[in-house]
Amino acid sequence: MGRIKRPKLAVWKFSSCDGCQLSILDCEDELLAVAGAVHIANFPEASRAVAPGPYDISLVEGSITTPHDAERIHKVRRSSKLLITIGACATAGGIQALRNFKDVREFTSIVYANPSYIETLNKSTAIGDHVPVDYELRGCPVNKHELIEVLSAFLNERRPNISAHSVCVECKLRGNVCVMVAHGTPCMGPVTHAGCGALCPSYNRGCYACFGPKETPNTASMADRWHQMGVWNQDVVRAFRGFNAYAEPFRKESEQHEE
Repeated sequence: MGRIKRPKLAVWKFSSCDGCQLSILDCEDELLAVAGAVHIANFPEASRAVAPGPYDISLVEGSITTPHDAERIHKVRRSSKLLITIGACATAGGIQALRNFKDVREFTSIVYANPSYIETLNKSTAIGDHVPVDYELRGCPVNKHELIEVLSAFLNERRPNISAHSVCVECKLRGNVCVMVAHGTPCMGPVTHAGCGALCPSYNRGCYACFGPKETPNTASMADRWHQMGVWNQDVVRAFRGFNAYAEPFRKESEQHEE
């Protein structure tokens, strides 16, 4: 009886901090189960061994910030049956997308002694701005349990069971008192995608929107509420320009409050 052929899994890194790849390793026991179900063909954070494509599933971490990466992502797409982006960098351009609001040439001239040696694009953009993406998993970093769920779903040819509600729902599920209502603490929870388990509000801190915008977020209403609480325009802009600054709802709202 022949051996069952396992799907080939590849993990790719672009401009990022490697945090989402580390989240895969952090799965520990769950990762052993995944490793038993797939052939991990390319995973730089875990092994130097690389098996040639094509690949059944590719997990892509990081944003596109260089001409070289803009070409390389097309090669990854062509060699992948399914392409799943993981983390804020891959889904929204990441924290490095703060460059998109300024002139990147000014930054390179300040930081580097020889800016002419630096090959970089004017903007940091999401993977989906360059190639078709089959699924996006948000977070900075991604939730390891959601990552396992996504992999399990695609291996079993079903839809991933990932919640689309806001962090506020997670607060209610944990029995948290609303930090905005009870303490007047500015919080991005009402417009932020669930996934962190309401980590910051559970410690009486406002949400920092690590998981990016939820579906159809009412960012204008939330910004108005912050203004009523005495938050200045510059702080509203700063709140929307975090890990997911170039996600369209956050980008557009931040631009409304620039002075």
